[in-house]
Amino acid sequence: MEKDVEAYVRREVEKMGGKLLKWVCPGNDGVPDRILMLPGGRIWFIEFKDDGGKVSPLQTYWMDELYNLGFSSFVVRGMAQAKTLIGLLQDRRSEEAGDD
Repeated sequence: MEKDVEAYVRREVEKMGGKLLKWVCPGNDGVPDRILMLPGGRIWFIEFKDDGGKVSPLQTYWMDELYNLGFSSFVVRGMAQAKTLIGLLQDRRSEEAGDD
C-alpha cells in the first residue's frame, strides 16, 4: 500500500537526520508527492506509486522539468523499491562521510 511505503521511507529518512515532506503546489498538478531532504543540502523529489502504478503524462512533464533544473526525481513503486532507495541513500551518506 502506497501509504505504508511512504511511512517506511519517512521513518528511515528521519533516522538519517532528514525530512520527507509532502509537496503541495497549488495550480501545479502533477508535481511529485514528496520532497526528500538530507543533511548537506541534498534534495530529491519522490513520486510514490503502488506496485504497477502508472505515472501520468503530467507527472512525467514535471519530472522532466525538475531534471532540467538540475534536480533528481524518482518514482518509487512498492516496498522493494523503497528499501532499495533507502539503501542507496545510506550508502551515499557513508561514502560522503568517509565511512568506507
